[in-house]
Amino acid sequence: MPTLDREYDATAKAFHWLIVLLLAAQYTVGSIMPHIGRDTPNEGWVNWHLSLGAIILFVIVLRLGWRLIRPVPLLLSMTAWERRLAHVTHVALYLLVFVMTILGWAAANYRGWDVKLFGAVTLPALAPKGTAWAHQAGDIHNLLVYVLLGFIVLHVAGALVHQFVHRDHVLSRMLPRPH
Repeated sequence: MPTLDREYDATAKAFHWLIVLLLAAQYTVGSIMPHIGRDTPNEGWVNWHLSLGAIILFVIVLRLGWRLIRPVPLLLSMTAWERRLAHVTHVALYLLVFVMTILGWAAANYRGWDVKLFGAVTLPALAPKGTAWAHQAGDIHNLLVYVLLGFIVLHVAGALVHQFVHRDHVLSRMLPRPH
């Protein structure tokens, strides 16, 4: 059995699992909210979706900042291709979450909707109401929902393979430790 390389600190773990919960909530709200059409008001599930998106953007920026100042190397026991795939997957996850929130924000602005962080802080508009590129941003946002989901599945599958096939502690480095 390989030695346990340095694990993630409590802050990194908290950010990771908070993002997991926020994305699960966002996918749930996104799947039950009404289709956004020409006359859809920014209320109910739509408003929740925008609010969750703003929170996800806030948390992912903090998470990325924390990761940049407190990096944790991949397990030394991983092969070169596994380390490369893990790195590409992590970069894709961060990039997709960040880009999707920005695109969703712009799409909300296309409709003239405000995006509020924690329901209180109105974020500045990224695009004026009716801007064509902001409408296209919404279309791209809707497509990237599935791309992000694919990378999430790849990430989870990789963690499970390492836990149950390789038994090399990749997953345990991100799990909370009992005191």
